[in-house]
Amino acid sequence: DRPEKFRMLSPEEVDSLDKRDLLKEITLLEEQLSQMNPDMRAIEEYRGKRKEYLQRIELLEQITAKKDAARKELDALRKKRLDEFMAGFSLITMKLKEMYQMLTLGGDAELELVDSLDPFSEGIIFSVRPPKKSWKNIHNLSGGEKTLSSLSLIFALHHFKPTPLYVMDEIDAALDFKNVSIVANYIKERTQNAQFIIISLRNNMFELADRLVGIYKTNDVTKSITIDPRNFSVPLPGRSRHLGKAPKASTITAASKHPTVVSSS
Repeated sequence: DRPEKFRMLSPEEVDSLDKRDLLKEITLLEEQLSQMNPDMRAIEEYRGKRKEYLQRIELLEQITAKKDAARKELDALRKKRLDEFMAGFSLITMKLKEMYQMLTLGGDAELELVDSLDPFSEGIIFSVRPPKKSWKNIHNLSGGEKTLSSLSLIFALHHFKPTPLYVMDEIDAALDFKNVSIVANYIKERTQNAQFIIISLRNNMFELADRLVGIYKTNDVTKSITIDPRNFSVPLPGRSRHLGKAPKASTITAASKHPTVVSSS
């Protein structure tokens, strides 16, 4: 029980008190107190525990402050990542449309976030609309359509963040003559800040190369030859045409300033 608070008695209340009763009550309380035999060391132990408690509280506050600062920094980094991703995503999507329309002469392409609230959780859907056709997922396209879609995305990514070197293995295998020429001329004219090493069997691709490397086999020995197609030209009336003559060979590559095409015939 909690002890009662002392209060001031009025003179009338003092006169009404019985001295013998008070002495008897005092004696009883003293006897009870002597029987309690309190451990005075508990006070020191309490002081020690209280000191340790206050230290733990201070440590908890410090850790909480560090946690809040780290969470704030993490939230800032997440926001920065999201902002930079969305800025790049918008630019790549816009450039993808331009690249696909240029390569297909009238098609359309779209990148769409599966989860627009959290773009990093579910991924991206790549859909295209080939000329005079309906919208399709890239997985449902033909070989040539997949090639043009993939190249459009590669060129869009190159516009966003150029890569100095590309190695492409028979990217024109599923393309017709017209599309091979479109891709080849784009690589030749619009990607001057990168080097392309292309393995190709199509003459309208390797004729535009700065260097043409042929791999061939004689007497069970593999050999290679490198030529500059510009040195092999036949003048035509009013204009000249570069005729890159590829050796009879298989395929592989070599390096040069801009497009290097490996050919076989």
